[in-house]
Amino acid sequence: MLYAAVMAGRIYQSDNLEVLRSLPDASVDLVYIDPPFNTGKRQKRRSIKTVRDDEGDRTGFKGERYKTIALAARAYDDAFPDFIEFMQPRIEQAHRVLKPTGSIYFHIDYREAHYCKVFLLDAIFGRDCFVNEIIWAYDYGGRPKRRWPAKHDTIFLYVKDPKQYTFNQDAIGRIPYMAPGLVGPEKAARGKLPTDVWWHTIV
Repeated sequence: MLYAAVMAGRIYQSDNLEVLRSLPDASVDLVYIDPPFNTGKRQKRRSIKTVRDDEGDRTGFKGERYKTIALAARAYDDAFPDFIEFMQPRIEQAHRVLKPTGSIYFHIDYREAHYCKVFLLDAIFGRDCFVNEIIWAYDYGGRPKRRWPAKHDTIFLYVKDPKQYTFNQDAIGRIPYMAPGLVGPEKAARGKLPTDVWWHTIV
């Protein structure tokens, strides 16, 4: 199923292989891929989105209010013995459709992150196109008794061309300084750019 919304451009939410194959070369600014994590379990998911709304049920930095919108509920079997082969044509197509200024954010967890970086992203984009490994840390879910609890996901940022890519620092939501008294009032009011470790509850 394909959902498209027109804003400044077009956003596709879909099984990405079909859509990617339909797009022309070098036509996309940003690809975000959040594939199944190959957990070996049946997964149930409720999709939501948040939008700015003065009467919203969530509060962000500087008191910004956000409304939560439920989108859909679905389930799937998250077991792929050939996970790398499953993902390879998708990453190849993502590379093809990205503009020279474009970026891909690849969201995965600890089970497949290392394989995906080496055998997919490095192999297709090239190691010189790797920009960041973002760690999304959270404190949600169970606590196993025989290992450290896994409480983070990995988001790899790669770019089509490391000399031309776009990174809109001014468009990123700022976070407060932990010790605002150690910076000037203007910096404290503006907040700081988040690091590559994101501490957010799973939404």
